[in-house]
Amino acid sequence: MPELPEVETSRRGIAPHIVGGRVTDVIVRNRSLRWPVSKAVDRNLLGETITGVDRRAKYLLIENVNGAAILHLGMSGSVYIIDRGTPAGVHDHVDIEFDSGKTLRFRDPRRFGSLHWSRNPLQHKLLKSLGPEPLSEEFTGHYLWERSRGRRVSIKQFIMNAQVVVGVGNIYASEALYHAHINPRRAAGRIALHRYEQLADAIKQVLGDAIRAGGTTLRDFYGGDGEAGYFQQQLEAYGREGEPCRLCNSPITAIVQGQRSSYYCKQCQT
Repeated sequence: MPELPEVETSRRGIAPHIVGGRVTDVIVRNRSLRWPVSKAVDRNLLGETITGVDRRAKYLLIENVNGAAILHLGMSGSVYIIDRGTPAGVHDHVDIEFDSGKTLRFRDPRRFGSLHWSRNPLQHKLLKSLGPEPLSEEFTGHYLWERSRGRRVSIKQFIMNAQVVVGVGNIYASEALYHAHINPRRAAGRIALHRYEQLADAIKQVLGDAIRAGGTTLRDFYGGDGEAGYFQQQLEAYGREGEPCRLCNSPITAIVQGQRSSYYCKQCQT
């Protein structure tokens, strides 16, 4: 699934091609995505100029003066900039065409993605209850420590909760906990403030590095320019079961938490 770094990579890839462009056509080939695509998307984009492409959590906000189209890539979705008239494949569900001759195409083989319209996108039901952005000044170790008091849930599941902090998906949670030397099974409420400060720094570092690397390519993800991400080559824990820890040489262990795989070093992460 595309996570925050992949979505941010896509945002950076498509923005230079569509900001300032006027929408000349909106082609929705299949409205049956995770939720039906409302015709309000077509009406409010057609003929309007794109003023910005923003991101909130794992949602892309394609903005004009009237509001924004809210696009979620789902499990396997991706966006591409292509030439207008490029033949569509069976999984190419939405095209937004521009006066430049370019088209923004949304491809989603599994159809778990979604596309909405909102005049006030940050108050949309999908976004209004989300936690802070992990790369923002609002996100700190003290914030995490305060939110975790009395919580028995594991620290990994705690930081993957989008109401606590957005965009820390399974891969990046494992990597951040490895860098902060915290066992993913530890109860969130039993972790000290100074360790949360280390964890907040690790989350920022891991996500920042992933964005600079263009994301992590696992299965279907490619960026808005069609290029693969390369952060997978930098993974320290995720997917390395049985391989030596790069800090102590002990084998990396894999367990299942909340139906997701977690990878950690028993010696380094306590």
